Amino acid sequence: MKPLHTNRTNYHSHSLFCDGRADMRDFVRFALSHRFSSYGFSGHAPLPFSTAWTMEWDRMDDYISEFRRLRTLYRGQIELYIGLEIDYLDASHNPASPQFAALPLDYRIGSIHMLPDIDGHWIDVDLPYDKFSLMVNEHFGGDIESLVRLYYKHSRQMLAAGGFNIVGHADKIHYNASSYRPQLTESLWYDSLVRAYFEEIAARGYQMEVNTKSYEELGVFFPDERYFSYIHALGIPVQVNSDAHYPDRIDNGRRAALEALYQAGYRFVMELHGGFWQPVPISLNGRL
Repeated sequence: MKPLHTNRTNYHSHSLFCDGRADMRDFVRFALSHRFSSYGFSGHAPLPFSTAWTMEWDRMDDYISEFRRLRTLYRGQIELYIGLEIDYLDASHNPASPQFAALPLDYRIGSIHMLPDIDGHWIDVDLPYDKFSLMVNEHFGGDIESLVRLYYKHSRQMLAAGGFNIVGHADKIHYNASSYRPQLTESLWYDSLVRAYFEEIAARGYQMEVNTKSYEELGVFFPDERYFSYIHALGIPVQVNSDAHYPDRIDNGRRAALEALYQAGYRFVMELHGGFWQPVPISLNGRL
């Protein structure tokens, strides 16, 4: 087994079972070639309606079976774990729903991708900026503040509902919202919403991921790096995940995120080893 103190882990990735672009084995082989010690899959969990990016229930058994095959195949070379990224919609569909609780998973990521628009239709709000701006105009009448407030309302409802370990890409809306309306994220009302959200994450004892998916392209983390010191002060345990949809992106932004966390006061990140979450020291000695 590889040393534990290299911080080479990732627990947020998507394979061909949802909207990923490669099969699970390709991700494992790339993780091995980059000396990862621990790796996890987190397919987009089924929704009550079909989408282009979520898994269907009739693929769940295959997803679990393929993971178990790979875990056996690569035992002794890398620790493999299985999870799901589960959307919070409402009281009837969320990570705590019985159908998700019954699955043999190592962890669950709770995320917000969908919100009801002004007509009550579920709309994907996690989009590239060009599509995001069109969506705000078409489905929310151009009222970006209303959309942002709704996003954090649902995010806090997700925390209350529970059923997961890790808060997925917290504050992800900040980049698109500030692109739609420059300086929006500098507003007092926005800062208050975000801080209240982080305070509740801390109070309820969740882990938070630092999601590096957009770092190489946009230079941003989710949550926004400016809050790293605040979440550290709140005592929120963090892990670094790349939200990879391609095998060659599992390492994107990892070192930069670890360096930023260290500068913010963090000395440990959470990793899965031996089947348990452990705080592992951040190593900045070149082995990253």
